[in-house]
Amino acid sequence: MRALSRRARSRRESIGFVPTMGALHAGHVSLLERARAGHDRVAASIFVNPLQFGPREDFSRYPRPLERDVRLCRAAGVDWLFLPTARALYPPGSTIRVAPGPLGSRFEGAVRPGHFAGVLTVVLKLLHIVEPDTLVLGQKDAQQAVLVGGMIRDLDLPTRLDVAPTVREADGLALSSRNAYLNPEERARAAGLHTALVAGRAAARAGAREAVKIAAAARIALRLTARPDAVDYLALVDARTLEATRKLDGRRALLIAAIRIGRTRLIDNLVVAR
Repeated sequence: MRALSRRARSRRESIGFVPTMGALHAGHVSLLERARAGHDRVAASIFVNPLQFGPREDFSRYPRPLERDVRLCRAAGVDWLFLPTARALYPPGSTIRVAPGPLGSRFEGAVRPGHFAGVLTVVLKLLHIVEPDTLVLGQKDAQQAVLVGGMIRDLDLPTRLDVAPTVREADGLALSSRNAYLNPEERARAAGLHTALVAGRAAARAGAREAVKIAAAARIALRLTARPDAVDYLALVDARTLEATRKLDGRRALLIAAIRIGRTRLIDNLVVAR
């Protein structure tokens, strides 16, 4: 993979890179097409990273439809599909991990301890292997994108981060490989997560400025529409730092949430103020 990349760079060809865990859907395809539109070469990876799964999470049942994923990558114009094994990326004796800092223990990190250390470690390794000009990620995983951007900045990596808009179903549900776990009744409820975020944004547009009022509007809609079995978090945050904010103050703000419906955990976010 590295040799292919370096040969392309020696010919002054630009490289866009999309890392994935497979089970590709239209959201992934949009990232691949975005990379294709802006670069001479497109690399993608499929690797279900064991480091980012907790002991009670869904690593063993995570979908792995490799043949379908390969077809989607070819159709999207991917030049190189990198399929490393766990042993190749984490050889025996591998112990060094990337510490995500304080943000890594909030929100997703509070619910999934160690998750972001696993994410940043594998992303750093993939960036060193692929050596792309641009890394393309999706906005749905907002905290991941902020942390990866921080790692690129703080560790002086020669890669630009491009965060692409979330791709949604017609009813607003953010595309996710884990949506396949939902049964029909759960799938109907899942759309309520986006509905709730839209309700929070509507409250802000109607004049609410305090985070507690915006979040309250979202929570009411969430209870009525998604009827979640659990709410891991729902918060108004600064879009750049993901620090919780008490009120809208002119900075770009996100309403972020994570809920559980049945055995499936769903995350989403929406810009409330630009």
